[in-house]
Amino acid sequence: MKNPNTKNLVTAALCLALCMVLPFLTGQIPQIGNALSPMHFPVLLAGFLCGPWWALAVGAAAPLLRFFLFHSPALYPTGIAMCFELAAYGLTSGLLYRSLPKRPANIYASLIAAMLAGRVVWGAVRVVLSGVSGEPFTWQMFMAGAFLKAVPGIIIQIVLIPLLVMALRRAGFFEGTAAVPA
Repeated sequence: MKNPNTKNLVTAALCLALCMVLPFLTGQIPQIGNALSPMHFPVLLAGFLCGPWWALAVGAAAPLLRFFLFHSPALYPTGIAMCFELAAYGLTSGLLYRSLPKRPANIYASLIAAMLAGRVVWGAVRVVLSGVSGEPFTWQMFMAGAFLKAVPGIIIQIVLIPLLVMALRRAGFFEGTAAVPA
């Protein structure tokens, strides 16, 4: 595709579609299906592939669209908090990847910073929502929800996303990169 806007639109749509499908696949794995954070993966990837603004849109839309199509995740408070969390993932990964030199270490730095930013945003939104609803949201609940229960997903994201980004870069997917000669 010659037009970068068309390429970004198609890539963002693919990432959004993955946000709809991956939870069905990981849900088949007893006890750790949700811990794999299946919607986080395509949103983080969108930040690298199509930039911060497209990825922000994918992240903000994915939980809402999935709720309206499949009634999961529950809209309040989970879905609303996820909208902000995933939007922060996409925005941060895209902004950092665009602004840092294109070295493998910076892919990891962008990814980890985005994962931390998204979790902080998720916690802040949950605090606001708990103030509105009167339900408690403690530090222990934040740590469990943001980090402890998500360890399998965190590990998979840190391993697979940089490998995918580097492979796509070598394949010439990104602007200004040439395919590796055979």
